[in-house]
Amino acid sequence: MPDKELHDVIILGSGPAGLTAALYTARANFSPLVLEGAQPGGQLTITTDVENYPGFPEGVDGPGLVNLMKQQAERFGARTLLDPATAVDLGSTPFKVTTDAGDYRSKTLIIATGASARMLGLEGEDQYMGRGLSACATCDGFFYKEKEVLVIGGGDSAMEEAGFLTRFATKVTIVHRRDELRASKIMQDRARANEKIDFLWNSVLEGFVGNPEAGITGATIRNVTDGSTSQVACDGIFYGLGHTPNTAIFADQIEIDEKGYIVTGKGTATSVPGVFAAGDVQDSRYRQAITAAGSGCMAALDAEHYLESLG
Repeated sequence: MPDKELHDVIILGSGPAGLTAALYTARANFSPLVLEGAQPGGQLTITTDVENYPGFPEGVDGPGLVNLMKQQAERFGARTLLDPATAVDLGSTPFKVTTDAGDYRSKTLIIATGASARMLGLEGEDQYMGRGLSACATCDGFFYKEKEVLVIGGGDSAMEEAGFLTRFATKVTIVHRRDELRASKIMQDRARANEKIDFLWNSVLEGFVGNPEAGITGATIRNVTDGSTSQVACDGIFYGLGHTPNTAIFADQIEIDEKGYIVTGKGTATSVPGVFAAGDVQDSRYRQAITAAGSGCMAALDAEHYLESLG
């Protein structure tokens, strides 16, 4: 059923960036509408333990943290809907957001659709994610003190993950499908010089050893040269395959960089006046819950100032 209401603020995405933006705009009496997206709660919902978010000295599980953020935003009047946006029209104001349930119109738009870690599509990925499988060394490396882990990939992302993990793990093995790395020379040199890093060349991850309850105990590796498979013992597996920002529906309507991230100028402003971006959808560097929440606050304040300028 079409929504005839003209909203002051529509927020796309319901991770830390989107829900923080919702909290701030709700407390400013702008009654934001949050369209939660295809993955409500974002990447935190696939993280079992979060120990680096301030205010939780004993840690908190990812879904629980997102749920608390949502409750807090709703307490002040934010409205959340599960409808994912399927299209947007940023060519004129008010902006139009299209979903399967109908269209929504708004004076301002905060894009917090996040970025998705690239996966391999292997059986068991969903079950093992957060239980021995991770795509964020900064988030989960601490849990692998004095353990052995694998890093999948051969580009800069994999080298960064591997280098960070050597702060905790006793051994990090980079599994790469070729016999040479794709990473930049400086990143390759750092990895090769690190005595904790080993390489498994011409190899790909075929499957997981262990069980989703107890976690990963090893990996099935296939040699692409001779087709042979073997099991390699490990305590965890990290994907170093990079991230894909969720910006497909904004293509050709807003400035996006060569990696697909939304470009923000002053604060969180995008190339379209009245449209703001926060979180991993515009941040290819930090990708943390706390930085996403911070930029969500910034986007809310920027949207408030923009609305005030409209009178």
